[in-house]
Amino acid sequence: MNTKLFDYVERHNFIYDLSGVTKFLCFMIAGAAVMFTYDIRVMVVVFVVSMIAFLLSQITFQQIRLMVIYVAIFMLMNILLTFLFHPQYGVEIYGTKHVIFSITERYTLTWEQLMYQGSKVMKYCSIIPLGMIFILATHPSEMASSMNRIGIPYKATYALALTLRYFPDVIRDYQDISVAQQARGLDMSKKERLSVRMKNILNICIPLIFTTLDRIELISNAMDLRGFGMRKKRTWYCAKKLNAKDYFALGVCLLLLALSIGMIVFVNHSRYYNPFL
Repeated sequence: MNTKLFDYVERHNFIYDLSGVTKFLCFMIAGAAVMFTYDIRVMVVVFVVSMIAFLLSQITFQQIRLMVIYVAIFMLMNILLTFLFHPQYGVEIYGTKHVIFSITERYTLTWEQLMYQGSKVMKYCSIIPLGMIFILATHPSEMASSMNRIGIPYKATYALALTLRYFPDVIRDYQDISVAQQARGLDMSKKERLSVRMKNILNICIPLIFTTLDRIELISNAMDLRGFGMRKKRTWYCAKKLNAKDYFALGVCLLLLALSIGMIVFVNHSRYYNPFL
């Protein structure tokens, strides 16, 4: 199956059969379970559940490649900046200091700092797969209807649905314009200097902007002709009713939230799990 970046591909499995409301609520509930705590044990449990759900969804790497790159760059920058500006924050949190090695008096790497920053990385790793599932395994129209059903204004949800529908078209337009420009002699390879390559990319972006503006005007006219925004509420063609699978998925996520709160209140008596005591 040939899949494109950000493309919604219709599949039939447990995850795709869930309602858009369920996927959105599961993402929010599991996100709350992870954000409330810095207990890495809870995060590992959420990560395992997220990865099982991600594997069940059968989303291909081609669909998430760009997301993975951006997330990896973001996490790397977060790790480096945290250590650069507050290298002893883990020591302050856990109240102990176990030195791994010292660079300077200020920049001393400790197990406590590794624990703190590892917990932050695990936060992202445990919740991002569920976010990818919600975006890529939910039909854009159903996504809009599900978010509207839990109280988000339909104008905002419809804008999100249009954006998700529009991304694959923008990427295809960019690729088509890039191929056409390269056929005219524009070299985009590493053989050219960086300044020349940036100039050539600009030659691609300018036609892409005009193409995008034309499409936006077309969509706006179509929405105006259909009376979009005239009423406070609207009905949805793509909407699923909750069934047993939905209640099972919601139950699992509520258990994760209960686990997170229980560990904070009854076990750790804090948001942080301290293995150094």
